[in-house]
Amino acid sequence: MSELRERGTGPWQQATRLAFIGLYLVTLLAALAWLFSNVRQVAPQDRAVVLRFGAIERVAGAGLLMAWPQPVEQVITVPGPERVLQLHVQGLQRSNAARDAELKASYVTPVSDALAGSGYLLTGDAGVVQLDLQVFYRVTDPRAWVLQGDHVLPALDRVITRSAIGLAAARDLDTILVARPEMLSQGNQAAERRERLRADLVQSANQRLRELEATGQGLGVTLERVDVQSSLPADAVSAFNAVLTATQEADKALATARNDAQKTLQAATQKADRLLAVAHAQASEQVAQAQAATATITGLAHSDDPGLALRLYRERLPAILGKAGSVTTVDPHDDSRLILQGADR
Repeated sequence: MSELRERGTGPWQQATRLAFIGLYLVTLLAALAWLFSNVRQVAPQDRAVVLRFGAIERVAGAGLLMAWPQPVEQVITVPGPERVLQLHVQGLQRSNAARDAELKASYVTPVSDALAGSGYLLTGDAGVVQLDLQVFYRVTDPRAWVLQGDHVLPALDRVITRSAIGLAAARDLDTILVARPEMLSQGNQAAERRERLRADLVQSANQRLRELEATGQGLGVTLERVDVQSSLPADAVSAFNAVLTATQEADKALATARNDAQKTLQAATQKADRLLAVAHAQASEQVAQAQAATATITGLAHSDDPGLALRLYRERLPAILGKAGSVTTVDPHDDSRLILQGADR
């Protein structure tokens, strides 16, 4: 018996016993670690969705979370309603294939129709605009968020894209961005609609999200706001700049022509006034001269002296006859005939 005891306490037996004890402790620690693997601290800005065998069991708020280890229960952390998340909408961006085609395009080989319209929206007045959207949203339904999983962001991208397409088709180009500055003075209605574009986009997208929720396909998110950066295609920008430059030059030429016309009108008016003043002065002078020349006749017409006309005739006649080269007198009571010599041939 003593020999057996000595054999049982040999080095190999002791090593085996120690190995067994160590393996037992490691197994026990691993079991404890596995048992408490789903015990975690949920951050104040997050919420936790607990799934038991793949089905949603409960939604836990911030604090210490006690859950069974996997695969019994699975804990998925979801952003809380206080957190605002951001998404850059990719559905309205110009594709890489379209950008590459633009770089390789020429007059002989233009961009195909399938790629030419990539990233552009058609407005209600047949204009073309490009929108760059930054969406800010909150997770309002953690269950729907978890059920949709990786499909949430692509679906939200498509919802925003659809809403943007509908709003662009229902608006004119000038109610989306300032495309024609020369029309700014025509009223504030276009400016007001540009300010309402963000609110209308949020309202339209949330309406679509509520419709999805009503059909049991909700994404569990709600839009808070949208930042919109609108722009025109490069070719359209050049065309609008050319039109704006031509309009400014036409307005400048029109203003110059109006100034010249005003100056010409003022000069003509001044010249007409001077001519009219000179004509009035000459007319007054001629009238005065005529009145002076006819004063004697006028006085004779109003005179009661019958011999005044004969005296004036005798006074004026010698001066008149003195200016004549020769004078031939004829007796009006003589019946003889007067023969005048003709011109020498």
